[in-house]
Amino acid sequence: MGRLARRGAGMAMLGTLSILLSLLVPAHTIRSPDCGGILTPSGLKYLAEVSKPHAESVLRQDLMAPPAPDPSLASPSRNQINSVKVDEFSLTLVPDTGMRLSIDVDLGITSTPSTTKEMQLSILADLHVEMNPEGNLELVTSACKPTLEELQSTEEMDSTSSGSDVDKQINVEKICLEVSKLLLFPNERLMSLAAPFPITPTCQVRYVPLAAPMYSEQGIVISLQTTFQVSGTAIPLPVSPVPFSMPEPARSSPSHLTLAFSEHFYNSLFFALEMAGAFNMTILSPLTTTTLVEKITQMGSLFQEDLPVVLQAATRSSPHVVLEEGRAILRLFLTAQIGAVSSVFQSFLSMNVDVSARLHLGVTDTRMIISAAAIEDIKLSLAASDVGPVLAALLEELFLPTIREEVPAQINVVLRGGVFLPHIASFTYTDVNVTVHKDYVLIPCNLQLEERTGKATTLG
Repeated sequence: MGRLARRGAGMAMLGTLSILLSLLVPAHTIRSPDCGGILTPSGLKYLAEVSKPHAESVLRQDLMAPPAPDPSLASPSRNQINSVKVDEFSLTLVPDTGMRLSIDVDLGITSTPSTTKEMQLSILADLHVEMNPEGNLELVTSACKPTLEELQSTEEMDSTSSGSDVDKQINVEKICLEVSKLLLFPNERLMSLAAPFPITPTCQVRYVPLAAPMYSEQGIVISLQTTFQVSGTAIPLPVSPVPFSMPEPARSSPSHLTLAFSEHFYNSLFFALEMAGAFNMTILSPLTTTTLVEKITQMGSLFQEDLPVVLQAATRSSPHVVLEEGRAILRLFLTAQIGAVSSVFQSFLSMNVDVSARLHLGVTDTRMIISAAAIEDIKLSLAASDVGPVLAALLEELFLPTIREEVPAQINVVLRGGVFLPHIASFTYTDVNVTVHKDYVLIPCNLQLEERTGKATTLG
């Protein structure tokens, strides 16, 4: 069977998740986003909730460790921090700037067995995410202001000198320098966003940040460009010059995160799968050469024995995905070689098979599950024949039932592993709602922290 020519289908490009996202990348550049997301204020609140126990553990380790000897002190401090409790831990959005981290830490301090006092360490830090020269996202601290005040004491002494001793014991500079590590998404997790994810054994997807996020009243907006590798080699993807725009998400969205995927993303996905040979199919027909002789008499001169009839299909042009309001359609353009199998495959005719199948989109954990739900339209036409003319009506009578059943089944075998969504390590998605719109798909969802045991943690 000759190798079929491949032609890229026209694809629409998702320029932005919103007007903000469209401003990230100028229209003339070839680095264009095809998907993205908005982390909402609700999402930031959840990240603060799950980070609070982690922050308390880190601070307890740092603050309760025995202090290093200070040669400038005539006598070592008798103050010992014996309890650390994070009272408040909040992360709020600062539009056009970044995020503000606010922490109140209650400290229990003893200087003698009978003397205790309570102090509060307050930290106010401004954070933002920037892109480093390697193209990775990094969480950095732009400002940090720590304060320490005494709340209650059984000590009958000058509180100023007492507080000064504690100030020297607490390494404020170190806390501010590493304040971003109190959150549960350090830079290692941010880098995992752009990790390659497998789709099939030979095809991988990566979501590459195009710029540092932007900060709006609706949330933190990030634009991503999808790249695909087949057998370890990046493949060039067709890009449509037609920009895509969509309305901004609702201001009162209760979801932690809203992901958006353009029609171009889905076309790129199926183009990559085609390049990986995922849609080359071998379909066993219930027919045999003997039964076909009754319909195509010239076959009698080709085959002297009764042999099984097999269809070997390959794409003749790239698959195309169309997103309409409420539904997604996959269009496959195949050429099927029809032949008999003895010691080798012997083709006696070929036909063009154009299939339109409804796609079902869902999400499990961090994977988008795509399946061909039902075939909506099939067109068969003769491409070449060694057994004389064969009418389209006869092709449909002989092969349509098999194609209608087997093509969606084999597509679903290819897609059964799902396609990983953009995500950072240790977080998964829950409360997912997939909505198909014209030209794009929206996926509002909540974040869920996975425990090390494999279970998930839900707060709030």
